[in-house]
Amino acid sequence: MSDSSRDTAEGAGWGAAELGTYKRLMPHKVEKISWLDPRMLWAARNGVLASWFGDPTGRTRNRWVAQRAAAGAPADKVIRRDDPDRFSFLVIGDTGEGDDPQYAVVPGFLRTGQDTRFAVLASDVIYPVGSADDYGGKFFRPYQEYQAPIYAIPGNHDWYEDLGAFMRVFCDDAPPLAPEPAPRALSRAGLRSLLWHRPREGDGQRLAEHRKLRSTAAQQAVQPGPYWAIDAGPVRIVGIDTGLLGTIDAEQGAWLREVSKDPRPKILVTGSPLYVDGEHHPCAIEGGGTVDEIVRDPAHRYVAAIGGDIHNYQRYPVQVDGRTIQYVVSGGGGAFMHATHTIPRVDMANVTEKEFRCYPLRGDSLAFYSRLYGRRLRMRRFFTLSEAEASAVVAERLGIPLTRAQQRTSRITWRTRLVAALLGAGRRPDRTARFRLPVRKIYTSLFSPSSATYSPPFFKQFLRLDVTPETVRLRCYAATGSLAQELEPPVEDEVTIPLI
Repeated sequence: MSDSSRDTAEGAGWGAAELGTYKRLMPHKVEKISWLDPRMLWAARNGVLASWFGDPTGRTRNRWVAQRAAAGAPADKVIRRDDPDRFSFLVIGDTGEGDDPQYAVVPGFLRTGQDTRFAVLASDVIYPVGSADDYGGKFFRPYQEYQAPIYAIPGNHDWYEDLGAFMRVFCDDAPPLAPEPAPRALSRAGLRSLLWHRPREGDGQRLAEHRKLRSTAAQQAVQPGPYWAIDAGPVRIVGIDTGLLGTIDAEQGAWLREVSKDPRPKILVTGSPLYVDGEHHPCAIEGGGTVDEIVRDPAHRYVAAIGGDIHNYQRYPVQVDGRTIQYVVSGGGGAFMHATHTIPRVDMANVTEKEFRCYPLRGDSLAFYSRLYGRRLRMRRFFTLSEAEASAVVAERLGIPLTRAQQRTSRITWRTRLVAALLGAGRRPDRTARFRLPVRKIYTSLFSPSSATYSPPFFKQFLRLDVTPETVRLRCYAATGSLAQELEPPVEDEVTIPLI
């Protein structure tokens, strides 16, 4: 087994001797997404409009679901497969930027997934706004060699054009929804409608051509809607659609309660993680209750909840009534990397730093961002930290041991501490009150969305889950963009989850 980032700096991709082969898979021309580009932010405005003028996602989703039901989709929205009691599947989240980091994941994904029965895309299949024209280079082309079905749940970016392209690709080429009556011009809904981003005229004209890249019988999958359940071997996998604002509507909530009554052990896949960045986000259901209340109910037998949306890997083994539910963030499938070094010292829900896992390691995350902003601000000598310096200052700020096994403590200078503070490195809970400036909030809301990079290490990841009647083994595999990790993807985290 190859070294991981927890073993050596080389295992993290630092100083890679040879670039991976992923560029051979890419189209000649790649559109680079910049989230500091005002035009990009304007195109992705619907989330802001929904928070200001009311969220229409639930009503639109219910219209899509009703249309699929009228077309013959199963009323219970359950996909019944013929998988054996022992099988494997992949989970990959937040994939579709269509650039180097997304394609760098593909060789390891294909190598590790050769014997898997299917894959699940967890959130944000296509950036920036889920357009049908973008599916060629951001879905069909990268995964054309994966010889098994791919199911998906939408993320907020897939909803920026009212989910039309997602429904066409994953739900049996669903036709467009009939237009609704125009709202009153001076109402909140009228103002929202006036400013709402909609697909370009003629969007998706090449979709039929793009589909040919994944056209074999083994690759086909049709799902009943944007949320669904899969009965696979001894488990039920439940996928929910959290829309634009990370909540679910009352109709989907009622379905989730009903589908959760099945006696099989269950794994939830959601567009918004329930535990992330040291915080609990239970996911509200319209009309009352939360998704996490359903997950925690022992009668429902959930053993894990995997969420996308945040572009890294995190795992929180939470004790609930004498059993452990694995809450996982898995959004490192290709989009820009959300920092892990901003995560404060974890001490919540009986999960401490000893049990918590993340990838990239916080020190690697800080070193990555110090290089990025040193380059962008043209202050490389000041901002750039070595991976050893970054790891040491993170350990000091959090009051934890060095995470990497083969690592020596580096000297921590005033410059190292200042750069760590400016880039929002986390603190111990008992020191938070003394750190008055909202650096972490500013960092995560302004700096992080512009963090795309085009040279390794990329710190991407995906999951493989191996199911038996007794257990599920969950492994997080890394993709850095270097040839060594491409040929033998390192395992960054592994946990065996009992089903009995």
